[in-house]
Order: sequence, then C-alpha cells, then structure tokens
Amino acid sequence: MSPRHAVDAVAADIRDHPITVDGTGLFNATRHIGLLCHLTSRMTADAEYQLAPNIAGLPPAEILGTAAGHLGRAIAHYTQALTPLIALTTTGQHTLQHKLDSLDHHSRLLAHLDDAGRALTAARTALEAPQPPAAPSAPAPAPSAPLAPAARRRA
Repeated sequence: MSPRHAVDAVAADIRDHPITVDGTGLFNATRHIGLLCHLTSRMTADAEYQLAPNIAGLPPAEILGTAAGHLGRAIAHYTQALTPLIALTTTGQHTLQHKLDSLDHHSRLLAHLDDAGRALTAARTALEAPQPPAAPSAPAPAPSAPLAPAARRRA
C-alpha cells in the first residue's frame, strides 16, 4: 500500500468511527491515535529507507518527512482532545455550572478534532503534490578578498 493510500485508509477509518461524548467515543479517539502513530512511524521509516538507496515507488524522503510532520500534528491534536473528551464523558450534567463547563469542553474538543482533520488533509496533500527534480546547485563563488575581522564576527 502506498503512503497516500495508507493516509486515505486511516482518514476513512476516522470518518467511519466518529468521536462521540461517551465510552465509545473515547475508545475511538484512542484508536485514532494508535492508527495515526502507526502511520507516522511507517512514514518516517519509509523516509529513512528512501535516504539509503533510491527506492522506486516511494515518494522522496522530503515529501515523506513533510507528511509525517503533518501526521504528528494530527496526533498532537487528538491527544489534546482527550482532556475535554474525558471531562465530558465522566462529569454529570446535574448543575448549571457543569452544563456551562461542558460548552467549553465541547468547543475545545471540536477545535482539536477540526485541527487534526486539517493536519491529516495536509499530510495527504503533501503526498499527492508532484515534486520537481532537484536542480543541481551551482558552487558558491569564492570571496575575492578575505573578510575583515569585524565583518567576520557579524556574519
């Protein structure tokens, strides 16, 4: 399975198992974190593998690294979503204060889940963007005169 297809599969699984404010939602959140961690470790392993010999069929290591960074952001947001999710699933809604607090928890939960979704979309976008071949870099011209001691300290 290609890295892009793996991201698509995890995104589809996340869509199929939504986060709800109950024990199932908490289970789904931890499951999503596990899937994203596995996908990120695979992406970074592929990037390391790509750096050795040039392996056909894998995106360049730079693209894999960028996608892994986005996946790491998704993991961070899912992890941050656990705090309001746990508060919502374990706190009763008996008093007005609990109900008011739940509004903040819902808001934080949705913000983190939205940010995680955007990070996952960014990872997929990074994997589908064609990368131009690296242009050979021209050697830097040699300085015509040595720098003065004061100029060297500032550089």
